[in-house]
Amino acid sequence: MPLAAAAAAAAAACPTPIGLPRPSCRASAHPRCRLRRFRLEASSSASAPAPAPATAGEGHGAGPCPVVRFDMSDFTVADRVSVGLHGRSDEMIFEATVRDPSSELYGSTVVLRQLTSSQAKRRGRRALEVLKKLARRQMMYHSYAMQVHGYVTPSKAMEEDDGPLVLVHGYHGSYSLRHWLQLSDWLPTLEATLALDEEQVRRVGDDSIGGPAVTRQLRLIRILMRDLLIGVNYLHSHGMAHTELRLENVHVSPVDKHVKVGILGNAVDFHDSDPSNSTVTSNNERRKMMIAFDMRCVGFIMAKMVLRELMDPSTFLTFKSFLNKGNDPSCLREFLLPVLTQNSPSGNIGLQMLDRNWGAGWNLLALLLATKSDKRISCVDALRHPFLCGPKWRISPTVNVVRWGLGSTAVRLAEDYIYGHPQRRRLAHFIELMEVLNPNSRTENWIHLLPGRWCLLYSTGKHIGLTFRQPIPRVLITDAFLTFAQAPESVDHVLSLTSEIGFKIMPESDWPHDKSGTEGNLSVTTSARVTSGRIYTNAEDMKGSRITPSSYLRGKWGKSSNMKQLPASLPASSINVDEDEVDVSMSCGSTLNVNSAGKVLQEVRTQTPPEMFDLSKIVCGTYIDSRLMILHGVNGSALLFIRSNRMSDS
Repeated sequence: MPLAAAAAAAAAACPTPIGLPRPSCRASAHPRCRLRRFRLEASSSASAPAPAPATAGEGHGAGPCPVVRFDMSDFTVADRVSVGLHGRSDEMIFEATVRDPSSELYGSTVVLRQLTSSQAKRRGRRALEVLKKLARRQMMYHSYAMQVHGYVTPSKAMEEDDGPLVLVHGYHGSYSLRHWLQLSDWLPTLEATLALDEEQVRRVGDDSIGGPAVTRQLRLIRILMRDLLIGVNYLHSHGMAHTELRLENVHVSPVDKHVKVGILGNAVDFHDSDPSNSTVTSNNERRKMMIAFDMRCVGFIMAKMVLRELMDPSTFLTFKSFLNKGNDPSCLREFLLPVLTQNSPSGNIGLQMLDRNWGAGWNLLALLLATKSDKRISCVDALRHPFLCGPKWRISPTVNVVRWGLGSTAVRLAEDYIYGHPQRRRLAHFIELMEVLNPNSRTENWIHLLPGRWCLLYSTGKHIGLTFRQPIPRVLITDAFLTFAQAPESVDHVLSLTSEIGFKIMPESDWPHDKSGTEGNLSVTTSARVTSGRIYTNAEDMKGSRITPSSYLRGKWGKSSNMKQLPASLPASSINVDEDEVDVSMSCGSTLNVNSAGKVLQEVRTQTPPEMFDLSKIVCGTYIDSRLMILHGVNGSALLFIRSNRMSDS
């Protein structure tokens, strides 16, 4: 049989996926004629990419990136598709093996993505156009993005734009990152896929493998997150944003051990293509907006990787709803804590990972998901964040990270509820350091940040409990909240101030073991005016105070303030409570006579700081940010609050 006739017979016998039109294969005595290379000219038109003669210098090195036009006879199509290949409703996915001996991809597995709708074909053409822009650094493109090799389309349909466009792109294993994380044995499987050894873990500043489950997962997440950020930064540095980052579009290649972001079919340019709208200001705004959108998507990916509970659609919807309502992501820990501790009172692995290194993980998550786009962290800064850097890398944290660490450590100590002398001394020390590093000392900042519900975590004053006194009735304090709200028609920085103390009246017989009982609530409402002020810290002005110069400047935390000596005073905001208009009310789930109600009220006042009942004893605030607040009482004690955004409150 002549060679031309044999080629024609092979073309006629080539397997064609269901619904995929057979390409017009011209018989030729030269097999290479079936594989054509074109230089792609970037274009936003609706037509398919126009072919151009290939130059001899084109290849996988420097220079234009070749776009290959394939025939269906170049492939052997598999009879099944891996579950991890994600497709839309207007896409059909096939796995195939390149069987053309003249092709550089001979014997390799590829993915055929058939795009049928006009919108899908636009994404396909855009993915081909992106190759042109990324051609100068193809090694980075191949390492961190899903490589598009070319396309398959009948020549007549390509000219008329009425047939499907079939993209040919790389195959990187059977699973997307979402499917990896849904496996019951995902941790050892991913470790084996990445072939983690000492050389690999040095990429994240570590020098060992194995260890406890928390350490292993944190190490693996560092590797995945750093690869993902490097790939996204590669796009941003070339003037493009991905805009479609999610777990389904991220793959882990078992060949080069790198994370691959999905096909760049929705990648957008930072600069507006319309010259009439393209100005320096508009382009800068567009660039910031696109980068911020990508970083938010990276934040969602990180949240799902660390907190497996967010893989549940309903939980993730609640998580996104919290952010969409404008709540500050720095309060995510308080919001998610009931879910994360539901099955494990000591905290699950995700909670432990984010709490490590003084809550560095929560800080990075808050920066990636910041409400204001201009406050979101960049890829380069995220790669330098302590959460993504192993113990062998010496990182100089910023003042903001140090301030976050101080607050997170104080919160963790307060949650332990073991208030021996060492713990109380450490808590007081951290509170004092936070006051030195207060980022919002101006009155305007306090007026902006104060409104909201704050939960009392700790007081440096005297603590009185139930164990030794055994009073009657047995009252257990559940929560204490302080709520600031803008008063109607407020002037001169006047706010409405409400203290709410929840309690339970427990049975007297078995109260150490039975914490059930009748619930009640004590509420005190008044108004307060916020003005500027100062708190003095030197020994002469504050004799007998808990604040001393040495307490500020000792230990590693003191180095963060770069202070040689303690300042004579610190800025504070005075809180002047109106003592003439105070409304006190108490409610209880059961009926109490006057005598019993008086005893319950007295017991509640005994166990709570006096400032929570007599609001006039609050004199000033010395620290506030979007997450934490420190107020001072008239007796010198400090009260540490955390903003309350619990699921039950939302």
